[in-house]
Amino acid sequence: MLGRMTLTGKQKRALKSLGQTMSDDLSMGKAGPSDGVFARLGALLTKKELVKVRFTELEGDARRELAAQVSQAVGAQCVAVVGRTILLYRANPELEPDQRVLKSDGR
Repeated sequence: MLGRMTLTGKQKRALKSLGQTMSDDLSMGKAGPSDGVFARLGALLTKKELVKVRFTELEGDARRELAAQVSQAVGAQCVAVVGRTILLYRANPELEPDQRVLKSDGR
């Protein structure tokens, strides 16, 4: 797993702020996560670090459970679950500094 770390409150706020203006990177339908979805999500996280995923058919606690399952499967941290959307973050130290979502000072 690349760059697994614990996010501070300040970092989570910064990531949530960025996530509000992002469009969905991936949609997950009724079938739920599959190996193909995990592979695509892993590739997106490696490229972008911050990914927004929309679930089309989930209600209540099932959203949080699936968010935990997905984040664990791809080695990411779940930054937020809002409605049917989750925001995932996984640091990639191989990216150039100007491509990183969180800068070295934590913003």
